[in-house]
Amino acid sequence: MKPTLLFAFLLSLIAGCTDAQHQPTDSESLRIIPAAERTDLYLPLLEGKTVGIFANHTSVAGDKHLVDLLKEKGVEIKAIFAPEHGFRGTADAGEKFDNSVDPETGITIISLYGPKRKPTAEDLKDIDILIFDIQDVGTRFYTYISSLEDFMEAAIEHDKPLIVLDRPNPNGFYIDGPVLDRKFTSFVGMQPIPVVYGMTIGEYAKMLVGEKWLDSTLHGKLKASAEESGITVIPCENYSHSSKYVLPVKPSPNLPDIKSIYLYPSTCFFEGTTISEGRGTEGPFKIFGHPSYPDTLFAFTPVSMDGAKNPKLKDQQCYGWNLDGTVEEVLQRVDNKVQIKWLMEAYRLFPEKEKFFNGFFDKLAGSDVLKKQIIEGLSEEEIRKSWEPGIAEFKKIRKKYLMYEDFE
Repeated sequence: MKPTLLFAFLLSLIAGCTDAQHQPTDSESLRIIPAAERTDLYLPLLEGKTVGIFANHTSVAGDKHLVDLLKEKGVEIKAIFAPEHGFRGTADAGEKFDNSVDPETGITIISLYGPKRKPTAEDLKDIDILIFDIQDVGTRFYTYISSLEDFMEAAIEHDKPLIVLDRPNPNGFYIDGPVLDRKFTSFVGMQPIPVVYGMTIGEYAKMLVGEKWLDSTLHGKLKASAEESGITVIPCENYSHSSKYVLPVKPSPNLPDIKSIYLYPSTCFFEGTTISEGRGTEGPFKIFGHPSYPDTLFAFTPVSMDGAKNPKLKDQQCYGWNLDGTVEEVLQRVDNKVQIKWLMEAYRLFPEKEKFFNGFFDKLAGSDVLKKQIIEGLSEEEIRKSWEPGIAEFKKIRKKYLMYEDFE
């Protein structure tokens, strides 16, 4: 090769390498972008308006909290509404907290967890538009979708437009579990959906309106769709229901990592039993057990700690099961199912079976059927078979409101 040609060839190689260095990788170009980061889609809707925002510590946009980002953009935030675990996400599950002032921003925080679950006319009098931005984990008994429902009802009742900033569902890649019977409606289960329902919080909001599942007294104000009813859902980018989205912030004190989030739909049932679900340990919802089990099993002791000040079986040596492992191992254990086999085995080995379940179990299950099935000794296959009609009917409803490519 002639020197001049060789030199040109080398230059082309160098240029090619340089270009390659600046090409985004697949993971970068397809990074899932929550709606909160897509400010170009919703900031124009806030211009010149006073804002009330339902948010907590998961309401982040990149490396900033959404409240801080909006303030930097000149948005006037009049009030922050906070769900279970509080605005900073430090309160225990079920712990009530009072109104306060956020020390970092000086904005009033209004508690919507406890006796008061909806903003009042007084709370909303100086607010033009509302925002909802909370990271959900995709299970019926995780209370943020209940808070969403209450917040939507308040917005419609008081004629306030609402923007729902959508976020990916870390358990959005399957559907499973018993469907709730409306006779067992509670804050840990407000609608006839399976335990794992495979929808983002934005899709769920659309379904609440479209199926007229909101308070019947509001039906005169409801239109055929969320948009016509004053509710705007800002979508995520690059998300599909096949995505395995890893949350950048733990959604609550006892879901510390993605493995606990994957196991939560199955192991949360232990909250409705006398068995420890791992609160007060380094592995909440990844381990479970009781002092009465054989001491040859996995040993752990729940203790008081931040996020679990008074855990079940506090300071008692427990024996049981450890489901932890690598992310891949945990996903294999879950196997895209609500794994009731762990609950069934825990019941089978428990010596005082009449003391195994507590009054909370039926609310988590969404009916009294699962408890009866386990007590009667039905097989896992028989129990799963009983879920199929309800799941099939729900899937038909769900399909109407999907905003993203499905896993099926």
